[in-house]
Amino acid sequence: MEIHYTAEQIAFRDEVRAFLKQELPADISRKVKLGKHLTKADHERWQQILSRKGWYAPGWPVEHGGTDWGPVEKHIFDEETSAAGAPRTIPFGVAMVAPVIIKFGTEAQKQQYLPRILSGEDWWCQGYSEPGAGSDLASLKTRAVRDGDHYVVNGQKTWTTLGQHANMIFCLVRTDPEAQQQRGISFLLIDMATPGITVRPIITLDGDHEVNEVFFDDVRVPVENLVGEENKGWTCAKYLLTHERTGLAGIGASKAALSHLKKIAAKQEKGGKSLLEDTLFRAQIAEVEMSLMAAEVSTLRIVAAASEGGVPGAESSILKVQGTEIRQAITHLMRKALGPYALPFLPEELELDYDGEFLVDDYAAAPASTYFNMRKLSIFGGSNEIQKNIVSKMILEL
Repeated sequence: MEIHYTAEQIAFRDEVRAFLKQELPADISRKVKLGKHLTKADHERWQQILSRKGWYAPGWPVEHGGTDWGPVEKHIFDEETSAAGAPRTIPFGVAMVAPVIIKFGTEAQKQQYLPRILSGEDWWCQGYSEPGAGSDLASLKTRAVRDGDHYVVNGQKTWTTLGQHANMIFCLVRTDPEAQQQRGISFLLIDMATPGITVRPIITLDGDHEVNEVFFDDVRVPVENLVGEENKGWTCAKYLLTHERTGLAGIGASKAALSHLKKIAAKQEKGGKSLLEDTLFRAQIAEVEMSLMAAEVSTLRIVAAASEGGVPGAESSILKVQGTEIRQAITHLMRKALGPYALPFLPEELELDYDGEFLVDDYAAAPASTYFNMRKLSIFGGSNEIQKNIVSKMILEL
């Protein structure tokens, strides 16, 4: 699909490309393109580069360190960074808790946390899901009881992405067990170094330590770490989730992955011709590509509305469903394109300094590990089934 940019937007795209060519570290880009594991240091190094340029927080107001980009510029930046093999921005600080603090936080909270997110001093993780409260988040049981100038927090969070790196966690906690579920929840900012917090790793199907369990045992949190009003944290939670779900569409990442899929398919042979010339496989790629084109236009429309002061509603749920299904479909087609090479992989191949023989030179170990990892997309951020319920209630009025 060709989006017709203005001369100014084309100039901005050229500026982004030149910046990436000059500033994106080659070793980090190679890791991304080969599906290797990125370290915390890799992410922090890229964040510092973006911060020096003033491009780390494009969604923030300018007065807090954001940019004056419109939705098209944000789209261009996402597309170009994905194509170049730049790491995805870890969203928990800059794209999730920061918008909540900007919208609902006190001036003191803004002064305390926003600069530290920009500088990389704070690495945030998300304390939402619990063993019995994932998509049904309002049923969470982690308690916070007021004790003078502190809340005492007890409970457990799970699927805490990159919590092993975090020094801060934003949590939904139940502060009024007698209230209607969504009215008795509060939004707390918690220092991970506080006594009583334990982080336990969960090793996922692809062999990675990406998610964790976090336990709270009489953890004392200062009352000034409450964002918004007590028992009204659900408002903060919904605001955060609409932004998270919009971001989960991953348009730039999907376009880069689709381009790579076509290159792989062009090299694979079936019946004496390239797989890309196979009628059935071409039709499957075309179906995914058309869905991606539609999702791209929808993303631009939703982001444009948000830039004018609107807040994504049911549209973010639609985009979350469509975008995650597209990303899963691309990894499925990649496995089909690679055939038997897509199945086995050695965990050590996911490290950049692996000196053995790769099973597939131009994609290394990523097909199997990426496929496994992408299975989670239709579950986290609120399962796709829940998103369809939201759409039916808010748009179809069923």
